[in-house]
Amino acid sequence: MVITNENCVVGIEYELKEAGTTEVVDSNKGGAPLEFIIGKGQIIPGLEKALVGMSKGESGDIMVKAADAYGDVNPEAMQTLPIDQFAGVDLVEGMTLYGQGEDGQTVQVIVKSFDDNEVNVDFNHPMAGKDLMFSITVLSAREATADEITSGIVGGPATSGGSCGTGCGCH
Repeated sequence: MVITNENCVVGIEYELKEAGTTEVVDSNKGGAPLEFIIGKGQIIPGLEKALVGMSKGESGDIMVKAADAYGDVNPEAMQTLPIDQFAGVDLVEGMTLYGQGEDGQTVQVIVKSFDDNEVNVDFNHPMAGKDLMFSITVLSAREATADEITSGIVGGPATSGGSCGTGCGCH
């Protein structure tokens, strides 16, 4: 089965390094596959685009430029906040904190520096501004079911087998 532009459920095994380095920053090798639906924006765009045309069992190294991964570093995403917003937190430079954004979604910040009055935080994704090198193996590729296409969830809200019946183009 060849991965097409949309509505294919793909499972991959991957190892991620910052391009030009040898340190593995993320991996699911030996664990459950990363499963997602092509065309739903569930993984970074550069990796999704590179998977189109690959087949089950195929492996490869995929370079994803920062602009097609987590974007460039946004200087406006660095903020100085009053230290009283961090009451009860033992601050350490470089630590990652999670909170709730204005829209109710979880936000991640990295503590860049702090003093007795202020904390400098960075809302950029930790991999922003970095080119990424993925070593991947396509473990599975199949047509999404109608439920998966509608819900955007692999397995659908209520898993059902069979073809999606939409001619979604996985073959």
